[in-house]
Amino acid sequence: MSLFDQLNSTAFEVVGQRVIWSDLIGNLLGLTALALGWRRSVWTWPVQLASGLILVAAYASAQLGGGVGKQLLVITVALWGWRQWRVGARDGEDDRIAVRFATGRERLWLLAGAVGGTLLVGGLFTAVPELSWNPWPDAYIFVGTLVAMIAQARGLVEFWFAWLLVDLVGVPLAFSSGLAFSGLVYVLYFVLVLWGRTTRPPAST
Repeated sequence: MSLFDQLNSTAFEVVGQRVIWSDLIGNLLGLTALALGWRRSVWTWPVQLASGLILVAAYASAQLGGGVGKQLLVITVALWGWRQWRVGARDGEDDRIAVRFATGRERLWLLAGAVGGTLLVGGLFTAVPELSWNPWPDAYIFVGTLVAMIAQARGLVEFWFAWLLVDLVGVPLAFSSGLAFSGLVYVLYFVLVLWGRTTRPPAST
C-alpha cells in the first residue's frame, strides 16, 4: 500500500461518516497552527506547513482541485509567512509578531484580489470541470485562504475577518465532499476565530 493510500485509509467512522487519516491528522495540525497564530507565535507557520502537506492527500482523494490548490498555497504562503514573521517587527521581547490594522489601500487590494481571484479561478474550474466538481465554492475557498494568509503574514488584523468568510463556505463544502472531519474543524475554526477576534483582539501599532 502506498503512502497516499495509507493516508487516505479509514481512521474511524462516526454517525455513518467515514474519517480518513489525512483529513484527521492534517486538520489537527491545522488547529494547532491556529492556536499558535492566535498567540502570535512564529511556530504557527511550520505547523501550518506540515498541515498543508498532509491535507493535499485528503483533498486529492475528494477530487477537489481547489482544495488541493488551497493546500499548495498554504504550503507556499506558510514558507513566506514564516520568513516574514522571523524578520518582521516584534511586540516586546517575546517571539510574538506585532500586528496592525490594514491601511485603506491595503484593504482595497485584499478585496480586489479576493473578488478578481475568485472570478478567475471559478472560471477556470468551470471551463475544466475535471479540476473540481463544485467550482465556485471551491474557488472562493481557494482564493479566500490565500487572502487570509497574506493578511496574516503581514500582521494585519483583517485576517480574522477573511478566515470567517472562508469558513462560512468551507463548512458545507467539506461535509458535502465527504470530508467530515474537515467540516467539523471548519466549525471549530469559525468559533475560535470569533473568540480570538472578540476576546483577545490584536494590538494596533
